[in-house]
Amino acid sequence: MNDILNKPTVLVLNRSWQAINTKTPAEAFCMMATDVVTALDISGDSMNPVKWKDWLNLPIRETDSVVHTSKMAIRVPTVIVLATYAKVPKKRPKLSAKTIWDRDKGVCQYTGKKLSREEGNIDHVLPRSKGGATSWDNCVLADKKVNTKKADSLPQDVGLKLLRAPVIPKEVIVTSLIKNSHGVADWDHFLKVG
Repeated sequence: MNDILNKPTVLVLNRSWQAINTKTPAEAFCMMATDVVTALDISGDSMNPVKWKDWLNLPIRETDSVVHTSKMAIRVPTVIVLATYAKVPKKRPKLSAKTIWDRDKGVCQYTGKKLSREEGNIDHVLPRSKGGATSWDNCVLADKKVNTKKADSLPQDVGLKLLRAPVIPKEVIVTSLIKNSHGVADWDHFLKVG
C-alpha cells in the first residue's frame, strides 16, 4: 500500500473553516466519498470547495501528492472542510519538558532565575523515588545545579521553597496545538504561523 495514504497530511477544518484536526489521505478519501467533508482546491489565495465526484476529475498539478489506482490518478487533498461540525474542540497541552518549560516561562521555580535551555531541566517536586508522579502538578522547571542539589529529597529538606505551586494548564482550542510538521503550504492559511 502506498505510504502516502497513512501520513496525517490533510488538515481538517470545521464548518466555520477553523482548523481542528489532521487526517491521513485514506481517511480523507473515505470522508469525501461519503459527503462528510468537502475538499478545498487551493491555488495561491484561491480556495474552491469541491465534492468527491468532481475531485476525481481535477487535473493533477506538479506540486500535488497523488495516489494511483488501477484506473486513475487521484490528487490528495491538503485541506478538507466538515459539512456539519461547527464546534472548536479544546485540549490540554501534552505533558513534556517543552510544555513545562513554556508553562514556567523558562524560570527556575526555586530561584526565580531566567534559564537558558542548557541550564534548566525538569524536577519532580515529590521525587519519583518517594512515589511522586510525572504530572503537571508535580513537575517544575529547575536550574540543573539546584536540581542536582535537591536530588531525591523534598524541597524543604534541602532549604528550597517553590516560588509558586505547579499548575495544570488550561485547555486551549486545538487549532493552537496543530503543527504543520509536514510543511504543507496550504495549511498556512488556517494555522497561526510563527
